[in-house]
Amino acid sequence: MPSHRKSYPSVKRFSFSLQLLLGLVAGVALGFAARTWDVTWLTETLTRVGQIFVQLLKLAVPPLVFTAVLVSVANLRNVSGAARLAGKTLFWFLATGLVAVVVGIALGLVINPGQGVTLDTGAAKAPEHAGTWLDFVTGVLPTNIVTAFTEMNVLQIVFLGAVLGAAALAAGEKAEPFLGLARSVLELVQKALWWVIRLAPIGTAGLIGKAVSTYGWDLLAPLAKFSAGVYIGCFVVLLAVYPALLALWGKVSPVAFFRNAWPAIELAFVSRSSVGTLPLTQRVTIERNGVDRDYAAFAVPFGATTKMDGCASIYPALAAIFVAQVFGVQLGVGDYLLIAFVSVIGSAATAGLTGATVMLTLTLSTLGLPLEGVGLLLAIDPILDMIRTATNVTGQMVVPVLVARSEGRLDTAVFNAPPQSLDDAPAPRVPQPALA
Repeated sequence: MPSHRKSYPSVKRFSFSLQLLLGLVAGVALGFAARTWDVTWLTETLTRVGQIFVQLLKLAVPPLVFTAVLVSVANLRNVSGAARLAGKTLFWFLATGLVAVVVGIALGLVINPGQGVTLDTGAAKAPEHAGTWLDFVTGVLPTNIVTAFTEMNVLQIVFLGAVLGAAALAAGEKAEPFLGLARSVLELVQKALWWVIRLAPIGTAGLIGKAVSTYGWDLLAPLAKFSAGVYIGCFVVLLAVYPALLALWGKVSPVAFFRNAWPAIELAFVSRSSVGTLPLTQRVTIERNGVDRDYAAFAVPFGATTKMDGCASIYPALAAIFVAQVFGVQLGVGDYLLIAFVSVIGSAATAGLTGATVMLTLTLSTLGLPLEGVGLLLAIDPILDMIRTATNVTGQMVVPVLVARSEGRLDTAVFNAPPQSLDDAPAPRVPQPALA
């Protein structure tokens, strides 16, 4: 007997990227409404929603980074030229960081962000903690294993994962039961993590809504030139430097890259956390930009702790010039070279700490500028941190693409194809060791 069931046209769901965009728009509207009509409960709700989302993201980061790095190091027997890959990654981290700080210095010399600014410098206070070069050592070497995870020091977690992975690699067959457990944990974390990432549109609305409601844009007025300089500098790196590198050295389409990477960039902008964005950054790098999974497991977590073109290059360069001009200190060529050196080498010293603030104190103290200058910029830091973090995360995806392309580890078919949907949970492929 024929079926007479009525068929209905399927309703196409919004793509994940569009959901993020709608969350962003909704957050701006809700934040603006809360600020305009002074709706306290709405501001508090948006703040709490954003906080819960970021906390859930960060909760998954330690086990994800630890197991991914551990398993990848242990499987280096399957990866040829591992040392060369690490060397190229570090080179591009340093090279792009240098270009970014040059952009920041050049822009600072053109716009003179502190010239004519009158602020109460006497009321400004120096931060309680200033970055030092010893922070690099303390940032890499954990005092104990538990602290590295409870304080979510990603660089220390990467260090622990790499050490245990190398030990498992040296132990050979005896380590297989341990590696089997690590692979299982990695798959479980990736599956569970996707449930959190699917909440990103709601988290985006909360985060951006809280920023608009709490800070608004009126805080930018006294420091308009400096704020504009930070955004312009980041946009120059985002829309000129990175595309030029992708097109000239990577021989890939910058348009395709940004189309693929957009969800991670958008989440970085609203969350203001490279570490919180790390899971989505890694997935986009592998599944949309076509970077080899084994290599991305190293490059992306490493970049999330040390590759900070926005926070460690553009911002401290402009801020140092701003502080010098406000306090009437004349900077010379040697000072600008020192800014470049600190920005390129010193970003690793801020790993596990409060990135941009500690990086700025490190730069100012190295130049001998008043640390009270940091206090002048804290009021607008949340607004500036959005574009800084978006720049950081973009650079953390650009470098793996460049290195993978040069090493034949970039799947150009995946890179150039229409972006893979992020609506479905990832199907992790954990590499297995070669058979003897």
